[in-house]
Amino acid sequence: ESHVCVSKHNRPELTDSYTEDTWIKLRDAVSAIQNSTSIKYNLEELYQAVENLCSYKVSPVLYKQLRQVCEDHIQAQIHQFREYPSSSLDSLSFLKRMNRCWQDHCSQTIMIRSIFLFLDRTYILQNSLLPSIWDTGLELFRTHIVSDGAVQSRTVEGILEQIERERNGETVDRSLLRSLLGMLSDLQVYKDSFEQRFLTETNRLYAAEGQRLMQERDYLHHVSRRLEEENDRVISYLDQSTQKPLIATVEKQLLGEHMNAILQKGLWMLLDENRVCELTLLYELLSKVKGGLMTLLQAWRDYIKSFGGEIVSSPEKDKELVQELLDFKDKMDHVTQRCFQRNDNFINAMKEAFENFINKRPNKPAELIAKYVDSKLRAGNKEATEEELERILDKIMIIFRFIHGKDVFEAFYKKDLAKRLLVGKSASVDAEKSMLSKLKHECGAAFTSKLEGMFKDMELSKDIMIQFKQVCVRRYILLNTQSLCTSALGNYLPFFSTLHLSGSMVKLQEVCKLFYLGKHSGRKLQWQPTLGHAVLKTEFKEGKKELQVSLFQTLVLLMFNESDEYSVEEIRTATGIEDGELKRTLQSLACGKARVLNKMPRGKDVEDADRFHFNSDFTHKLFRIKINQIQMKETVSVASVQFILL
Repeated sequence: ESHVCVSKHNRPELTDSYTEDTWIKLRDAVSAIQNSTSIKYNLEELYQAVENLCSYKVSPVLYKQLRQVCEDHIQAQIHQFREYPSSSLDSLSFLKRMNRCWQDHCSQTIMIRSIFLFLDRTYILQNSLLPSIWDTGLELFRTHIVSDGAVQSRTVEGILEQIERERNGETVDRSLLRSLLGMLSDLQVYKDSFEQRFLTETNRLYAAEGQRLMQERDYLHHVSRRLEEENDRVISYLDQSTQKPLIATVEKQLLGEHMNAILQKGLWMLLDENRVCELTLLYELLSKVKGGLMTLLQAWRDYIKSFGGEIVSSPEKDKELVQELLDFKDKMDHVTQRCFQRNDNFINAMKEAFENFINKRPNKPAELIAKYVDSKLRAGNKEATEEELERILDKIMIIFRFIHGKDVFEAFYKKDLAKRLLVGKSASVDAEKSMLSKLKHECGAAFTSKLEGMFKDMELSKDIMIQFKQVCVRRYILLNTQSLCTSALGNYLPFFSTLHLSGSMVKLQEVCKLFYLGKHSGRKLQWQPTLGHAVLKTEFKEGKKELQVSLFQTLVLLMFNESDEYSVEEIRTATGIEDGELKRTLQSLACGKARVLNKMPRGKDVEDADRFHFNSDFTHKLFRIKINQIQMKETVSVASVQFILL
């Protein structure tokens, strides 16, 4: 914008002739601008002429005349649009003509305003009811061009057609759309003339698209891509005010209307296949829809209950139950952290679901968790380092918190701990105490007091054995005993009072008993043969071997020093071993991998009519062979005695 300051002393004298001539000059200049022809007069001269007229108080007349000239010109422009061919093929050229007319109008208005700037800044500015020259230009264009029903309809339809083409993958002139939509916005008809129809068409398009594509595997990626495209349209050419209702429309039609179907069809599959990216996208998309996260939360809870319920309720999978629970918990934790943004509601729902399904089968999970802990804390477990074992125990404690039958866990844990301590099979005292510390923190001191007492008993037992060996050395028998207080173990461990030990064993037991009671008067010492074991030196045709066997197996094998063959009844009478335990013992010696006895007739099961004889042809690549005892589904035990017969 430029203006020229002319001294009042150079102002010409006001006459009707001067006013008329000056206006004609100004009108010609405006006409030249509107027709894109050259202006005959200097712009500074024209500006000065306007200032002179305004100084002579003829501003009202000048404003009225200027408005009329502009209106006449704009009214003449409408014909080119009304007469334009109505073929759909010409819609783009129609839009281009409309845009050219608008761009010309804007540039012309700017030029005219620069000439009449003095009028705009004095008279018009001082009269609040009068629109500025620029606003007058907008008003006239709106009234005579855009507000024409046919012209407006065709313009909006042409814009919508171009947007639809772009949505279908075609390339369109975005700068053209940006200019035309900016025109509608400047003319304050954007919402009424365009936005409402645009949102209606958007709703129709995506409603149909949602129905058509919802079953496709990559539907979530399609929705995400559509949302990105619509946001890009807002940035590129739509008015910013359209963004919120536009995105809401897309989300409603592509997500809200199909939310339950998406979750029913896809969530469980995504979780089963651990598709982290799609789960993250699902969470992000549903978080934008009203009620979306609550619906996802319920579906997530249902999935955990269903999947976890299958793990817990399958007895044939009991051996893998705890490991599967740990793996499942790790997987769900990963989903909440990576996909669900560590949302507390989802974390709490997961905990509730785990507690729900894990207690559908009373007591068994508690028992199996105790057994799993035993397998990890038992000597010979080479699966994990100390650090890895500590992490495993931490994970087990998370599962432990969910079970209601903690007293069942305690019972089995006590028994397994006693066995590990009595037979010296604990992998690490530090790991044992770490587990006790975790249980104490979780359940209180009362829960672990008896368990902690076991460790004190074992320390006392070691001291007693050191003293015993110092006074009771035997060249032909080495004896090692461990003792635990029965009050720490409960009343669920069996004792075998009918067992017939060899004379040397009985004699050594009495020696040990007298020594122990001499140290601890008032106590009663009970022996637990189920935990006893021995190493037997045996001669086969292949050569000498050492057999590492249980006390029951020892009693059976020692009989074959006296005779080569025995019946089941003869062995039962000689050893005093209970019938079920005896059959399992004979089965381990004659039907397992290391068959040091032969059974007649052959077969996997032991019957009362079977007979057994020593297998002198037994061969094995190892010198010391451990023959495992066949266990019942549940075994119980309390104190041990270990013999090494040399």
